[in-house]
Amino acid sequence: MPVTVDAATLERVRADLGELPAAQKARLQSQYGLPAYDAGVLSRQGRAFVAYFEAVVKQCGDAKEACNWTINDLLSTLNERKLDIQSSPLSPQSLGELISEIKATGLNKQRAREVYAQMVTGMSAKQGIDKLGFKVVADESQLLDLVRKAIAANPKAVADFKKGKVKAADAIKGFVMRETKGMAKTEMVQRIVMEELAKG
Repeated sequence: MPVTVDAATLERVRADLGELPAAQKARLQSQYGLPAYDAGVLSRQGRAFVAYFEAVVKQCGDAKEACNWTINDLLSTLNERKLDIQSSPLSPQSLGELISEIKATGLNKQRAREVYAQMVTGMSAKQGIDKLGFKVVADESQLLDLVRKAIAANPKAVADFKKGKVKAADAIKGFVMRETKGMAKTEMVQRIVMEELAKG
């Protein structure tokens, strides 16, 4: 016997099911501008994980970074500890706070991960940064002096850059990062290095 389901019943069942994975993946791509792969990873973790991600975005305002931290770092932590997202040692607000601090201070990924490790023990992002003694170097004149010193110390890298080998600039940036123990504001270093190399 054929089963006939009226439209109202069908809509009620659909509403009870909630957002289906394919629709959710498409929404994550369109709403947050995520690549298909990242949206797929989020969707496969289930609705609670997606809700966590969206709460992180709401806190920090950066969907790309929220996605990177949730599917890379947080998911690794959960897998290592055999936890589900409801038992996460880090609230979405805390992870959002970390991303906001990274954006505000220019803290590089390596140092940010060290702060993250402190946070999963119960600290806030600010407490983790203070405990580790991280103070980002973002003084333009100080960084300019270091870049000029790096250029003087790396004539081969400068010559290679002038021959069109753009990657040679990495040696200059690396020198500055070593001098500041990895605490120079990365975007500022990048800009100053390119400006100084363009002058010669």
